[in-house]
Amino acid sequence: MDASLVEKMVDPTLAEMGKNLNEAMKMLEDSQREADEEREKKKYTRKDIPGPLQGSGQNMTAILQLVQNLMHGEDEEELQSHRLQNIGEQGHMSLLGHSLAAYISVLDKERLRKLTTRILSDTTLWLCRLFRYENGSAYYHEDDREGLLKVCKLIIHSNYDDYATEGFNVLHNKSPVLYISAACRTGLGQYICNQLGLPISCMCSVPCNTMFGSQHQMDVALLERLIKDDIECGKLPLLLVANAGTPGAGHTDKLARLKELCSQFKMWLHVEGVNLATLTLGYVSSSVLAATKCDSMTLTLGPWLGLPAVPAVTLYRHEDPSLSLAAGLTTSQPVEKLRALPLWLSLQYLGHDGIVDRIKYASQLSQRLLENLRKLSSIRTSEVITKPKEQTFTGKSVGNILGNILLAIVEDEFNSPVLVFRFIQEHLKSALDGAQYQTAAAQESTKDSNERETDDALNRWLGEQLGQLVPTSGVDVVELEDEGACIRFSPLMTAAVLNTTPEHVDQLVECLKAKIPILTSTLQLREEFKQEVYQTPALTYIEDLSWPGLGAIRYEINNEEPDPEKQLLAMEKITTRLLKKLKEFDSDLMFSTGPEFGSEKNCIYIGMVTDTLDVPELVETIAATGKEIEESSKLLENMTEVVRKGIIEAEQQLQKANEAKLLEEGVLRQIPVFGSVLNWLSPVRSSVKGRSFSLAGGSLESTDKLYALKAQASEGTPPSTPTASRTKPKSPGQKLFRRSSRASVSDMVSETSVGHTEEMEGSQTITGTTRLEGENEIHKSSESSVQLNGDLELPGPIQPEGKSDENSSNVQEVHQTSESAEAEDLEKEDLR
Repeated sequence: MDASLVEKMVDPTLAEMGKNLNEAMKMLEDSQREADEEREKKKYTRKDIPGPLQGSGQNMTAILQLVQNLMHGEDEEELQSHRLQNIGEQGHMSLLGHSLAAYISVLDKERLRKLTTRILSDTTLWLCRLFRYENGSAYYHEDDREGLLKVCKLIIHSNYDDYATEGFNVLHNKSPVLYISAACRTGLGQYICNQLGLPISCMCSVPCNTMFGSQHQMDVALLERLIKDDIECGKLPLLLVANAGTPGAGHTDKLARLKELCSQFKMWLHVEGVNLATLTLGYVSSSVLAATKCDSMTLTLGPWLGLPAVPAVTLYRHEDPSLSLAAGLTTSQPVEKLRALPLWLSLQYLGHDGIVDRIKYASQLSQRLLENLRKLSSIRTSEVITKPKEQTFTGKSVGNILGNILLAIVEDEFNSPVLVFRFIQEHLKSALDGAQYQTAAAQESTKDSNERETDDALNRWLGEQLGQLVPTSGVDVVELEDEGACIRFSPLMTAAVLNTTPEHVDQLVECLKAKIPILTSTLQLREEFKQEVYQTPALTYIEDLSWPGLGAIRYEINNEEPDPEKQLLAMEKITTRLLKKLKEFDSDLMFSTGPEFGSEKNCIYIGMVTDTLDVPELVETIAATGKEIEESSKLLENMTEVVRKGIIEAEQQLQKANEAKLLEEGVLRQIPVFGSVLNWLSPVRSSVKGRSFSLAGGSLESTDKLYALKAQASEGTPPSTPTASRTKPKSPGQKLFRRSSRASVSDMVSETSVGHTEEMEGSQTITGTTRLEGENEIHKSSESSVQLNGDLELPGPIQPEGKSDENSSNVQEVHQTSESAEAEDLEKEDLR
């Protein structure tokens, strides 16, 4: 109906009806039109397009919700455990820089060129001033190894004139050599060779110092000999990569001496490491300050200052801009210059004071932890290794002078915010006190390999425990070549990101103090546990030095099965049941199957223990429990065959009983309706008796006794659990496998003797009552009971109403029995 016609109607009812009709028709037509449009779209829709891309796209809310679910997980518990780290306002500035870089990239070319040039020049100038690197250029890169890679290309272009046109052919006649410290991060040399297309033979790993000073410093004398040998072989030394803070222990190479050596042989010196962050402080150690004279250095400002997604920076000095452009250190693309924008914003937000405060704060955290660790006798820190050897000096005056000079150099060099410590045994710690510095490395090198591997396993466990208990500390486990497994605390790399506070450091020390007694007691009880297992025939001790715990054992089954697969399967079943049984015990021990990819199978590993562990009781319990499980398994196997035969016999007897019933009653009584009428008119008493099948004996028994007594009488007393007879009596609340004090043992003995006396007196009374109940009808009562040994309660003597005389006469008859019968009854009651 036309809308104008509806408006002209005088009757309001007709006008309203017409309006509603128009709206209804419009809704029907719109829905039909939408259905037609959807049907038309489906004709041209590709079925291989993923769901989120189909249609007209998703709205912003749905997309952000999807991102949140991917970041945190949809589960609420998972959401709580995967919170984003607090990045702070300076982090927001860094993230804003990435968004602004994308926005700025759409400007016109001239405006973009001026803006990017200003940002790049400002950031480079600020970084060079902050890190005392004069007249330097900067290259910003996402991968912190990419700066070193570009520097290598620059050196090759500088030393091989025709490299840009001839390529690797010019390297054939005079092979380049790149020198890298053995303490550098793993895989750095291989990465450079792969990216440059060089053979691995072009990479030379320089060993670290083994005389005096740090064990992680590059051996300068050996490096000089290596360079001379390579020159004599017709090779060309190009690059030396040194450390101002090794990735493992945070030690700094002798950069001043290395710079002199590189200048002598016209080599490029590149420095990297966490200690370069201390160049921004007011006081800088001489060893780190020498890094400002190097040819290039790589800075990772993101973790140092807690800035997310900021690029790493490589500062370098080179006079030829064309070679820098050929090597990729500079670019003419304005968009690539915008990599510096996040740093440009963040550095302005923090300012000089903010940058210095963050780096100084990390150094103070490391110093705070070091002062606490020095008080622990079982902890050795990395500073001990930097002590000089006194035996290397001859002469009183000269030795003292040189010793003081070297000690000053070492103390000046050990200004690293990276702290590495390790748990050691007491007999090794004594050699590190006083002036016996030289014996530390010697004892570490000559120590028994088994003991060294055991210590490494314990330190790995300690590092993992500290990381779990105090996750905000950022401690981790690092493998060092000389010391082995150590625990590293590097606040410069973690404190700004994890918001580490001095309270977290104190909490870390408290957790460490709590774990040291456990480590010490475990080491002390390992040998005792090993000897106890050797003396137990059913157990085998498994030597697994990589397991941080008391040890590992295997229960050996007494099985003569010729098939090794079946024997292995039987052992696996028993080991699984034994492990489950041990875990059910109320103890402080941790039982497991050991490492996931361990070589030993069907073993039970016991974790860390305390000094209160009763090792003999533990070994005895494991052996007895294993024997119990093995015997029950054999009994079950034997009963299976007996029960199978008993079932066959029962089926045969049931068939015979049915045949006998058919012969006795006749065929007519088996007809359903007629048989019921016939049985009602002429009842017949069947002579077929009921049978019950005993699972314990695997035989058929008559049900007469069962129906007569209304209950099946038990013909034996169940055996007591081996755990109760095996373990020692425990005081209330005391866990298993713990040594008891002498006082508690005496109290326990007195309680046992008193309980035994009460048990003897109660058993005499119970004997009379039991015989009385055997001759008369059984009466139930809950009025009184007698407690035997604090565990078992049995009904006490009862005087039923109206039977006092009869009971008294029966009791007199009971007391007139023979002495042998009375002793036998007492023994049975004790067992009960």
